[in-house]
Amino acid sequence: MARHLDVHPVNPQPRALRAVVTTLEDGGLVALPTDSGYALVCSMGNKEGLERIRSIRHLDQHHHFTLLVSEFGQVGQWVEMDNWVFRAVKAATPGPYTFILKATREVPRVMQHPRKKTIGIRVPDHVTTLAVLDAVGAPLMSSTLIMPDQDVPLSQGWVVADELEHLVDVVVDSGDCGIDPTTVVDLSSGEPEVLRVGAGDPEPFEA
Repeated sequence: MARHLDVHPVNPQPRALRAVVTTLEDGGLVALPTDSGYALVCSMGNKEGLERIRSIRHLDQHHHFTLLVSEFGQVGQWVEMDNWVFRAVKAATPGPYTFILKATREVPRVMQHPRKKTIGIRVPDHVTTLAVLDAVGAPLMSSTLIMPDQDVPLSQGWVVADELEHLVDVVVDSGDCGIDPTTVVDLSSGEPEVLRVGAGDPEPFEA
């Protein structure tokens, strides 16, 4: 059964953060609130964690997983960006956007799209998410917690705990959570393509 952690939305408790870090380091799967609904997260390179996410969400092998990073300055380590992409991503972060870009060699192959060699990346704007990322000291692999046949992510901790109590290891509940998914923008081909309209304004990326 999942452990339910109540985390202060403004000053996350160090003990709670340590519990999340330990779970992730042990190969666990965590339901984490973000500025765009809940996300399922695991440590980088955790193949079993990715398979658990696929199972929960009924995803195929071509789903783009997303790297959560704590600040824009970390983005360039994981994805390739030319000048215009650099400016576009910087202007939109932190915030409710996921950008699809070519992965660098630093990204585990298990995370990359098998044919395109791309990956999603985003810088969330949420106190608890950022606190967890800082405590882990590394990016996390993630996928928005949208259940099969649903269009919007789960956004309340008690609902997540009720639906996923036997499918995840920890549910983090800090009360404050976005209700709309990220806006997904593919920047990997030279021209921006909005793949999903969510909380982020798509206008800057539309022709």
